[in-house]
Amino acid sequence: MANIKSQKKRILTNAKAAERNRAVRSELKTRVKTATASAGSDDDSSVRLALSKIDRAVAKGVLHKNTAARKKSRLMQKINAGS
Repeated sequence: MANIKSQKKRILTNAKAAERNRAVRSELKTRVKTATASAGSDDDSSVRLALSKIDRAVAKGVLHKNTAARKKSRLMQKINAGS
């Protein structure tokens, strides 16, 4: 355990940030799975929602932009292969 006051505060702050990031990543995984599952159907709203969630994760600093590009690319490959 930290003895310095600022470090004690950072531990709390980091825990809150980690919890927020975990929630964003969890929803992101759910949306990508839903979009992948609906690859054969004509409904593209789940795909657009998944791509939007990926972009929002980048904006929030949860994902690196290259990671997001890779995830979007792989998702679209699966969608296009299923169509």
